[in-house]
Amino acid sequence: MPTTNTNSAALILPDPVDATNAAAPAEIADIRGIKGAVDIPTGNEWVLWLLGALAIFVVVLVVAWFVRRHLAKRNVELAPPPPPPPHVIAWRQLQDALGLIHEAEQFCTEVSLIVRVYLEGRFNLHAPDRTTEEFLFELQSSNRLVNDHKELLREFLGECDMVKFAKAEPPETELRRLHEAASRLVGETQPRLSEANEEGGER
Repeated sequence: MPTTNTNSAALILPDPVDATNAAAPAEIADIRGIKGAVDIPTGNEWVLWLLGALAIFVVVLVVAWFVRRHLAKRNVELAPPPPPPPHVIAWRQLQDALGLIHEAEQFCTEVSLIVRVYLEGRFNLHAPDRTTEEFLFELQSSNRLVNDHKELLREFLGECDMVKFAKAEPPETELRRLHEAASRLVGETQPRLSEANEEGGER
């Protein structure tokens, strides 16, 4: 019967569990995290930048247009209307003065003042703050009125002064004649259509 040599080297197989545990760190070391997506330039990025800049420019233009429109509308609403021209004011006041026709002195004072203020506004003649004599003397050297209107004005102011200062009591027909003279003076010296258009353009 053969004998078994117990002194020979024994074949030792590694434990499968130990082999698995030994290989795990190497495998784990090889696993790396997933990187993010990398953009690959196409060479057309400038088109996107240009479109973005144009969009911003358009938005700025639209906002600026709305702001200017709002401010212009607000200025128009806040701006007071222009005053009526002197002849329009004089016409209205002369019509109102007819209500004083039965008060000779008050009527002549009112009509005379209306004409004087009209002449100052229309021709820049300093009539309201001067006496009749002073005003007529200045008027002689002025070319703002023609001779016919100067004579009409001289007679008109003279007759008004007779009622205001000499306490004359003319009949109603004479007072209406004075009113017609004042109306004629305003009507014949008011701006014509071409002149009114030029004055409106200068404003």
